[in-house]
Amino acid sequence: MPPHEGKVFQTRIVNIHEFQAKQLLGQRGVAVPSGTICSTPDEVRAAAEKILSAGAGAVVVKTQIHAGGRGKGTFKSGYKGGVKVVKSAEDASETAKNMLGNVLVTKQTGSDGRLVSRLLVEPGAKIKKEYYLAVLLDRAVSRPLIMASSEGGMDIEEVAAKTPEKIIKEWIDPAVGIMPYQTRKVAAALGLKGDLISQASKLIIGIYKTWWECDASMVEINPLGIVEENGKDFLRVIDAKIGLDDNALYRHPDIEGMRDLGEEAPLEIEASKHSLNYIKLDGNIACLVNGAGLAMATMDIIQHYGGSPANFLDVGGGASKEQVTAAFKIILSDPHVNGILVNIFGGIMDCNVIATGIVAAAKETQLNLPLVVRLEGNNVRAGKETLTHSGLELISGETMADAAQKIVKAVGSR
Repeated sequence: MPPHEGKVFQTRIVNIHEFQAKQLLGQRGVAVPSGTICSTPDEVRAAAEKILSAGAGAVVVKTQIHAGGRGKGTFKSGYKGGVKVVKSAEDASETAKNMLGNVLVTKQTGSDGRLVSRLLVEPGAKIKKEYYLAVLLDRAVSRPLIMASSEGGMDIEEVAAKTPEKIIKEWIDPAVGIMPYQTRKVAAALGLKGDLISQASKLIIGIYKTWWECDASMVEINPLGIVEENGKDFLRVIDAKIGLDDNALYRHPDIEGMRDLGEEAPLEIEASKHSLNYIKLDGNIACLVNGAGLAMATMDIIQHYGGSPANFLDVGGGASKEQVTAAFKIILSDPHVNGILVNIFGGIMDCNVIATGIVAAAKETQLNLPLVVRLEGNNVRAGKETLTHSGLELISGETMADAAQKIVKAVGSR
């Protein structure tokens, strides 16, 4: 039986490092730089010497973390920039000493930043023009979408906000696959000419093939650059990002082996072990809900009544007592949590199973935080009786709005 069988599907995006994304792209015919992954300054020096001896005029040293904006980031040590272009092996080694073992903070990491343990060392390129190119799924029409822009090196959201006319979109029929005329259409819309159109066509096909074969949610090249090599212009992938659908990882053991758990939130890793869908947020009211839509609505209504959700946690439609207990332990592992709202609408879910799990978890963890429970649906009477006779100090919510107001009030009075 496949490991996903019997589960309620919720998509969680698994990221991999830039150097790994380039490996997957290169395997499918995409032109990527020949880089070396390093974990010590000596390894960086050796890689730089090899690159420079091969005729390159510069070396690029790039931090490998699961976050964008590395070049504009700042290390907590005060050293600025997670991407550096240097001219000598000595400078590359010194750069590595400032990066390795230090924490880099970017717009995407938050104030905690990310510890840098690996660096990608590549030949420096003479970039003449930068573009944006991505393949993703357009859920509105259930088709793959190629999205491109002449404004490379920028966040695509910023381009969409300021110059939406510069975003090119081309939808692919999944039954037919990408057609050569579509790649040429995108290349022409980007303003490419001559041999660069055929290069772009091959590159776009390779990127689409990577997206399709790897079950990716998105393959993003930003920037895609025109670089000058030996007096000629070539299209090269300068930076690459791939996000993968974790529901499909069982089909790709090689890609699953690329996961860097050190880059993933520890509580999210623990949740995945119990088939729970958990994402940590910045608030102080924890949510335990069944169903992604209900979970989103629960977070919204907490916010509406003046609270701040601490997490998204969907236990799914058929959670067991053990899963509910695990969910409580994960919630309570977050030191910012000051209260818990359980919001269950039992369709497939048996409310009494949830109630039994709540009681077991609260007693096992010696819960001393405000707990508001709203149960509705399948076997709700038995569930409420279990909670009533549990001896727990909990607050009952009759409706979702009532439960949200009560937990916000309880947390606010602490």
